[in-house]
Formats: sequence, structure tokens, C-alpha cells
Amino acid sequence: MWKKATAPLDRSPFSRPGSLREYLPPFHQQLDGEAAAAAAHELRETITAAVQDAPAAMLLGTSPSPDGRARGSAVLEARDLCKSFGRGPALTPILKNIDLQIFSGEFVALVGPSGSGKSTLLSILGLLEPPTSGDVLISQKSVTQLSRRQLARVRGRTIGYVFQSFNLLAGLSVVENVMLPGLLAGESGRAGYDRAITLLDQFGLASFAKRVPAELSGGEQQRVAIARALFMAPDVILADEPTGNLDTKNGRKVIDALNELNSSGQTIVLVTHDRSIADAAPRLISLRDGRIEADSGTIQTNGKATWRTGN
Repeated sequence: MWKKATAPLDRSPFSRPGSLREYLPPFHQQLDGEAAAAAAHELRETITAAVQDAPAAMLLGTSPSPDGRARGSAVLEARDLCKSFGRGPALTPILKNIDLQIFSGEFVALVGPSGSGKSTLLSILGLLEPPTSGDVLISQKSVTQLSRRQLARVRGRTIGYVFQSFNLLAGLSVVENVMLPGLLAGESGRAGYDRAITLLDQFGLASFAKRVPAELSGGEQQRVAIARALFMAPDVILADEPTGNLDTKNGRKVIDALNELNSSGQTIVLVTHDRSIADAAPRLISLRDGRIEADSGTIQTNGKATWRTGN
């Protein structure tokens, strides 16, 4: 349930003339003014960043590779990445000198025992939290010097997220949840609605557009979350245990959906405890005690197919 908003209703992106609400069919009027205002209030910082900041590509500064050579088409990279929590005697290192490149079109599975640092690594690669030291590069450009607002801009434009707990907004309909990334970027209207419906239809969920998340199964909610992650056509999708809260049948549907996306060229990085999922991934990276223990190798791509090298 949304808490009461402190922002005036007329500042809500849902209620501005020519915005999202004007173009939605009547069933979306179930989202009352207070809920819409509250949604806008809680998302205000990201909305402001997306609307006011420069385009994402202009925010990223070029960062050459350590050896001065081109690194190919890496869409996501970690260089000497370290992360620790706590201070002094309580300092706990989580990630230790991680070097990693993710290339366009890859499907990469990150595995490791609990506490190995895989979810922390995914959060840092996704710009959700900063490293203690080291660098993250998006499309071969460093994000180290970006402000919080600039990071929000880059994050919203280049990275799609799929979380274990779905993270759908209970007060919004299914189609409104899918449209949220566009709203954060200052986009709304009929075109956004049509795109959301198209994405839902891709996952067999268009008939559920009017429903709220609580009326869907866990597997259906996760597929809505994937559709939301795709809304801004991101360079890479990061999925943190996307089947962790699902039974085997629904988990299989989610993995099939991700595989289909990858077959069409979408870059995907997935964290999982499920060894059957990991073993089927084209590229498998194992972490242990904050370090990369094994990497099955860079993926070669050819058209719509991806496969491991050297296996």
C-alpha cells in the first residue's frame, strides 16, 4: 500500500496533461489520484535525473584499457573491482580484484555458494551500489566520475533489471508496471502504452494488462518484470535469482523467456543457485570467497546463435 504522498498531486507525471493517464483506457482509472501522486513522490529523484540530465551517452567518459588496446564490444566491464563492508576490525571484504568483461549478445550465468559475492557483483555492475575501489565501464566508458543523478540516467537507459522478488508496484496495473521505465525517462503517452502491450503479448500476458500483480501467479509476475526490464531496450539485462521464488514449472518458463531473448541478440547476465540453469548457460562464471574461481570462456556469436569456446 502506498504511503500518503507529500508532493502536490499536480506534480505527478501520471496527472500532467498529455502524459500517461490521458492515453490509458478507462480501466486504468482504478489508479486513484492519491496512489498516482504517491508513486510519483517515491520515484521523484530518478524521474528528475532522467528528465534533466544529459543523454546517457554524453555522460560517460572514455576509459582506455590498461594495456592501451581496444577491448572489442564489451557492453559491461569490471576492472580490479573490490567491495568491503564495515570498518576497522569489522571490515569484511566481499569482492576481491574482480576483472570481468561481458560482450554484446552473451548469456552469462554467475554461480557460487552463498556469500561468494555474486549478487553484490551484479548490483555493482548494475550501478545500484558503488565499489570500494576499481572501475565499472558501460560500453567501454567509465562511470567512476558520474554524479548520483547521472548514474541514474545511465542506469535507466542502458540496464534492465529482473529481481528475485519481482518488485512490481502493487498499486499499479500490469501494463502500468511495464510502462514505468518510460515514465522515469520522462516518456508517456499512447506509444508507450502500445509498446507495453506488445511486450506483454510477447510473453503471453497481454490479456492480463488490466490486472494488478496480486492477481497473477509468481511466474506470470516474473514475466511481467522481464517485460518491464525490456521497455527501454537496454543494452544488458541483469537478473538476480529470477527463478528463486518460483516452482520448477514456472521457473522453466522464465528461463525459456530469457533464452528466447538471448537468441534474438539480447545480452543477459544471470545470478543463480540452480545448477541445471547454470550448466545450460553459454558462459558460466563461478565465484568463491569474493574472487572469480572459474570462467568457461568468452562466447563467440554468429547471427542468433551463441556457444562456448574451448569446451
